[in-house]
Amino acid sequence: MGIYLSELYGKKIITNTGSILGDVKEVVVDLEAGEVAHLLLTKLENLSKSPDARMELSKNRVLYTRVKNIAETIIVSSK
Repeated sequence: MGIYLSELYGKKIITNTGSILGDVKEVVVDLEAGEVAHLLLTKLENLSKSPDARMELSKNRVLYTRVKNIAETIIVSSK
């Protein structure tokens, strides 16, 4: 069973060790692969205003490959 992208927005992201990372603000999709690539903890428009957007993106994203479970919250593996 699949999940709609719209269902991801606003969900809390928690590591499997219990650390709260934040809420999903944006979802990045790899259109060529047809899959979700990243969950962002900040809006893209906020990142684009940053003088070092690449560093901010790196700090405020979660690779979707780390996702272990999606329910009321999103559980991801620790780094």
